[in-house]
Amino acid sequence: MRIDIITCLPKLLESPFSDSILKRAQDKKLVEVVVHDLRQYSTNKHRTTDDYAFGGGAGMVMMIEPIDRCIASLKEQRIYDDIIYMSPDGELLSQPLANQLSLKKNLILLCGHYKGVDERVREHLITREISIGNYVLSGGELAAAVVSDAIIRLIPGVLSDETSALTDSFQDGLIAPPVYTRPAEYKGWKVPDVLLSGHEAKIQEWRHTQSIERTKARRPELDKN
Repeated sequence: MRIDIITCLPKLLESPFSDSILKRAQDKKLVEVVVHDLRQYSTNKHRTTDDYAFGGGAGMVMMIEPIDRCIASLKEQRIYDDIIYMSPDGELLSQPLANQLSLKKNLILLCGHYKGVDERVREHLITREISIGNYVLSGGELAAAVVSDAIIRLIPGVLSDETSALTDSFQDGLIAPPVYTRPAEYKGWKVPDVLLSGHEAKIQEWRHTQSIERTKARRPELDKN
């Protein structure tokens, strides 16, 4: 898989991809993440990517020309499955959506800034919009990193235990059950006996029950029972 991220602040994306699982995925050649500085596609001498909004109003708007030039340059090199704009009013990121995107080969993530992008970008250049929550960030870089993380960890071979991602919260519409590790007792706080029993069927039954109860209590909107 290849993920191209378009941003006017590329340094904001250095840290998320230089450590842990995302770095190992790149080192293993399972994914290629390329960050593109939008300012390099500006045609004015100051390398600006924003301008005042027609009709007035507070805030600046990202111009269509640099974005179009960058996307056109990338599309000359390969075919993209989706060109995604990170937007607070886009489709809400979910586990099923992450699962779907993890099967793609080439993706572009466009990071918004200021008051957003020229509407013609949304009308003519992108194929979908994604939001990571009902709130506004200073820019789309953190959102792009979140989406990338959610996608990349699902690629076969990225996690050392490939069954781990399949048992994450939301994969089956439920929140994950509680987990414990050594010691079995700490300050009088004990691990549930069933987890120490070695009885696999009873353990799985306990975990499923806990997932249902947790979902009802903490995320009732997910409960379909």
